Amino acid sequence: MNASAADTPVTLAPDCEYWLSKFINYLRYERGLSDHTIKNYARQLEQIALSLALTSWQQLNQAAVKKAVAIARKQNLGVRSTALRLSALRTFCKYLLRHEVINVDPVEGISAPKAEKPLPKQMSADDMSALLNESDDEEIVIRDQAMFELMYGCGLRLSELTGLELKHITSDRQLRVTGKGNKQRMLPIGRKAWEALQRWLAIRSHWGAGLDEALFISRQKRRISNRQVGNRLTEMARRQTLNQRINPHKLRHSFATHVLESSSDLRAVQELLGHANLSTTQVYTHLDFQHLAKVYDTAHPRARKKKD
Repeated sequence: MNASAADTPVTLAPDCEYWLSKFINYLRYERGLSDHTIKNYARQLEQIALSLALTSWQQLNQAAVKKAVAIARKQNLGVRSTALRLSALRTFCKYLLRHEVINVDPVEGISAPKAEKPLPKQMSADDMSALLNESDDEEIVIRDQAMFELMYGCGLRLSELTGLELKHITSDRQLRVTGKGNKQRMLPIGRKAWEALQRWLAIRSHWGAGLDEALFISRQKRRISNRQVGNRLTEMARRQTLNQRINPHKLRHSFATHVLESSSDLRAVQELLGHANLSTTQVYTHLDFQHLAKVYDTAHPRARKKKD
């Protein structure tokens, strides 16, 4: 069975149509790909040939491939579709190389555009309250509440939480955090987080904590690990019957969302999160701690003062 006329439209230049037809037959008979996959490959290669006005595939070079990618973007082709087009061309060029139609692979060294990672969905303030308001005097639960109140209350990264030591807490309710690139920042500790932290510090010595200066330790009397924190958060969500998957980063993202929604102060949120390497950092001015504390105290759901 030969390739149908629909597989290679007559609008292509004869040389382009000839080699595309041979490639389609190769995919069908030698590689045994499905008709759906073959049609996708053919469609992508046809679009490249037409958009570049090629009369021969020998005209392909790196500049032409980059131009094809740029044209795809101008056509508002999605990241995945652009990557599929480039993948089809990469496979086709290897075929052309084997048949000595071209001497150099024009796609080599050209990377497909990367899809932006979607931000995790934040938890609502009510769901966060339901997660953290656990009434239990068991020591491990007291430790967990302190961990997650502090993580959500200060917008900490997981590694920042597990890296905390006793000396990082000040008497005036501040937390010294070492973030990415060993950059330090001072963060205000909200009322709920401070109360939970005091309950944990009152029983921390029961765990033989004198052997380690880590703020949060495991039952094995060692600094708690990232994996243990994730497991304990999953267990807490299970106990509180929250019908959603929760991971440590979701607490940090929820912190940022809730403070930003309440304050609309993007610069303050950036400082609180320690996003020193954002591409937009250069347009922001440094904020002093008093301003950060004011934004935090008025905007964060777990830091607001009780009404009289």
